[in-house]
Amino acid sequence: MKLILAPMEGLTDPPMRRLLTEVGSYDWCVTEFIRVTDQLLPAHVIHSYCPELHNACKTDSGTPVHIQFLGNDPIALADNAAFAAELGAPAIDLNFGCPAKTVNRHRGGAVLLDEPEVIYQIISAVRQAVPAHIPVSAKMRLGYLDDSRTLDNARAIEAAGAAWLTIHARTKTDGYKPPAYWEKLPAVREAVKMSLIANGEIWTVDDAVRCQQVSGCVDLMLGRGAVTRPDLVNRIRGQAEIDWATLLQLQLDFLDSPTKTDAGLVGRYKQWLGMLTQGYSEAELLWAKLKKAKQLSELRAEIQTALA
Repeated sequence: MKLILAPMEGLTDPPMRRLLTEVGSYDWCVTEFIRVTDQLLPAHVIHSYCPELHNACKTDSGTPVHIQFLGNDPIALADNAAFAAELGAPAIDLNFGCPAKTVNRHRGGAVLLDEPEVIYQIISAVRQAVPAHIPVSAKMRLGYLDDSRTLDNARAIEAAGAAWLTIHARTKTDGYKPPAYWEKLPAVREAVKMSLIANGEIWTVDDAVRCQQVSGCVDLMLGRGAVTRPDLVNRIRGQAEIDWATLLQLQLDFLDSPTKTDAGLVGRYKQWLGMLTQGYSEAELLWAKLKKAKQLSELRAEIQTALA
């Protein structure tokens, strides 16, 4: 069983990847998508999304980081993927799942699921540009407006040379509304031979087990559930839970992240704390005290008081 930390724009950024892989046993994680238009991005841009490239493309705890690109130009994506490989990326992932309106309006993400031939061209170009030992993978939804082309897209992705496919078991139209349609995945597994990873609505150990049973997929990608319960991945593996005191210390560590401004850290921490309220009753009490806080010093002081 492989368990992977999902790429989530504005959520699983480098500080969150560092924290979640420090306490959770992931096989790998994936960067937020790097948007490619028609140009080769400079190294500093790729490093800004994946500072782990300075550490053999691993988090501080040693978890590999795969680099994800999003776009619609096969040549530009191939050039950037090859450059990322030169910089040290251990694998390249391609995003065909983002449901954001701005992204879709510019022919990126899930909107390309209406164009299986373009998806084939993109993956084929990237596969040819990247050294053979570096895997190329894809992440998609069941479809854009509906799931009528799910199998067409999966077959195109496999035919183009992808090593595996992760499917968020909802369409773009479904957004993030429950449920995830895990029951749609067995048909994909029958249609292709490449490895398939299931994603969507895995919040608990029971969800993980049911997803495996319904989808037929052994490997899972964990998204918002992993941020809400940082020990979810370990509990799925049958390992120990994280107590609240340990999580408080992790929150202090998060506030020391070097890659954010103070204002950025305050906003990101409060976003995370709000999500933690879904998994921990203690977080609800802390949120009530900190939801109006604007300074890092306020956050640190309240967390340290809770630790005392």
